Amino acid sequence: MTATLLLIFVAVFLGTFSLFSVLTRARHSNRLRHRLRKMGDGASSGTADSKHVLLPETTAAERFLARLPLAAFLKRQVSLSGVNISTLGFLLVTGSISALGFIVLFAWKENVFLSLLAALALAASPFAYLDYRRKKRLKLFAEQLPDALVMVARSLRAGHSLAAAVELISLELPEPSGGYFKLAYEQQKLGVRIADSLISLRERVDSQDFNFFLTVVRINSESGGNLSEILDKLAETIRSRLQIRRQVDVITAEGRISGYVLVALPVVMFAGLYLLRPGYLDVFFTQRLCQLILGAAVLGQVVGFFIIRKIVNIAI
Repeated sequence: MTATLLLIFVAVFLGTFSLFSVLTRARHSNRLRHRLRKMGDGASSGTADSKHVLLPETTAAERFLARLPLAAFLKRQVSLSGVNISTLGFLLVTGSISALGFIVLFAWKENVFLSLLAALALAASPFAYLDYRRKKRLKLFAEQLPDALVMVARSLRAGHSLAAAVELISLELPEPSGGYFKLAYEQQKLGVRIADSLISLRERVDSQDFNFFLTVVRINSESGGNLSEILDKLAETIRSRLQIRRQVDVITAEGRISGYVLVALPVVMFAGLYLLRPGYLDVFFTQRLCQLILGAAVLGQVVGFFIIRKIVNIAI
């Protein structure tokens, strides 16, 4: 029985890995070919379609995936996190990790309920990683944004255009700010107005401070005004918001740590008892009532964690 399960695991793993490798190579080659063609077409066709020319061409599998529920949400989360992977590739990785955990644990313990719990936990880990990368990238962008606004204001004050100021940011600042402004500058070179190319970044940057900047740019492009002075004041305001946010993070640090400890402690104790005393906790996996109690406990832990996060996450 164990040998059969191990053979199934090896077959599933190798098949998934091969499929993922083939799809990844095909996606990159198709993206490069179609992107070059569309950039050339957009550069000669004017502004009608030029705001879309830098978007990668999707494969047939990705177009099918886009029709599924929550596909747009998942694609946006992958984009906001900055992880260099397609939505299809992310789902393949998630499915492979989940299947690997289920097969290995089932081959070890031969318990379907425990294997399903492990598979669900492993399936959630890539989404948790996406959320971590998204928050880290957003925090880094928020730290870089005041410097970017000051650079734009100084460039405008020196007599440069807004497009030249955006190019300077793309060259001087690291990721993620440099990459975002570089994309806006590339779209501007293909015929899009620089104000429109910056506004098109709204879907890629989930930042309220950046929305303030886009509003200022849009109003200035329509009615004019001293943009450099406004950007200096906006940069000062954003720095003040960042300072207040840091103070709030320090004050709520104890609450956040308490939430992590309260969630992790029961899980660690349960896992420790299960490994140190084999058979002692088997009743939670063999009897229906104990399974329901265990599920209710897990649900309560998750609900409590989100309640604590809601309490300590204070909007600034």
